[in-house]
Amino acid sequence: MARRERCSGCGINMLVSPEARVVRCSECHTLTNLVPINARPGRTRYNGLPRMHENPYGNGPSPQHPQYPQPRPSLSPVPIYGRKRALLCGVNYHGKSYKLKGSINDVKGMKYLLVETLGFPNDSILMLTENEREPSKIPTKQNIRKALKWLVYGCQPGDSLVFHFSGHGTRQKDYNHDEVDGFDEALCPLDHETEGNIIDDEINDTIVKPLTRGTTLHAIIDACYSGTVLDLPFVCRMNKEGRYAWEDQRNPLFYKRTSGGLAFCFSACDDHQTSADTTAFTGTNVRTGAMTYSFVQAIQNERRLTYGHLLNAMRYTIGDVSKAHGASQEPQLTSSDKFDIYSKPVVL
Repeated sequence: MARRERCSGCGINMLVSPEARVVRCSECHTLTNLVPINARPGRTRYNGLPRMHENPYGNGPSPQHPQYPQPRPSLSPVPIYGRKRALLCGVNYHGKSYKLKGSINDVKGMKYLLVETLGFPNDSILMLTENEREPSKIPTKQNIRKALKWLVYGCQPGDSLVFHFSGHGTRQKDYNHDEVDGFDEALCPLDHETEGNIIDDEINDTIVKPLTRGTTLHAIIDACYSGTVLDLPFVCRMNKEGRYAWEDQRNPLFYKRTSGGLAFCFSACDDHQTSADTTAFTGTNVRTGAMTYSFVQAIQNERRLTYGHLLNAMRYTIGDVSKAHGASQEPQLTSSDKFDIYSKPVVL
């Protein structure tokens, strides 16, 4: 009897035969790898969050799969050459035992920074939160996937792209063996309990590989276990004195580069650490993510910060809060290229 499977590209349901191992979508032509029903892994819990031992490309181990032309995103890009464009996702997980209270506040703070300080047009910023009225702007897995494609669609030289996510992050088993530590990092959409997480392999495929020459992407990820969530090849390892060295995590068997553009990611913590959702910075009962707050404040205080000075400022701000919460949280910088972090200014 035929069974239903979800396309790993566009997400539509497909009817496939019980013995099928691979199926091609009739809509977007993406190949989805399948696993027999009796061999499917189950669900466990990790750090208090339900975790699906699956990957977005199918129900089995993450394959190296060929890339096919993707359909035009339903959200049209802003038609301005050399434009600034941003995707801001804040997930509070209302009604759940693991709910957060600061993620939507983080998104509001990030939008204020982009518009009022960095000159991003209001209509070039897409916000996905549980407070949005339009169903397409609720931070479900499919909506985030579509929005990520919108962010990089038609990118051109001079484009400045920003992806900000505030919510839960997690780790899950690395099925295709491209990770040094054996785990894929992942972001948890609102419906992750039923639809699964968005893993770093997919994020890299969607918003890193398409970056053309002259295009710059900055990701600001305020989530646990998020150090290498964009799967960028170079990790900046910094000690307490501010000295740093680039750690090369390239794997010759896996393509993890851009198409000529630049990608940078500021993450809340290392892959094995957790991040704080706190009232420590506001002096009120208003919660924010420690990482987002420290990022926004550092940029507002000094417009021409270098990457090194920004990373140091964030670490200094977060340090006391982390100790107060008994946590270990050290903001991380990863990049598509190695560079001198103390001479290159951050330009969003």
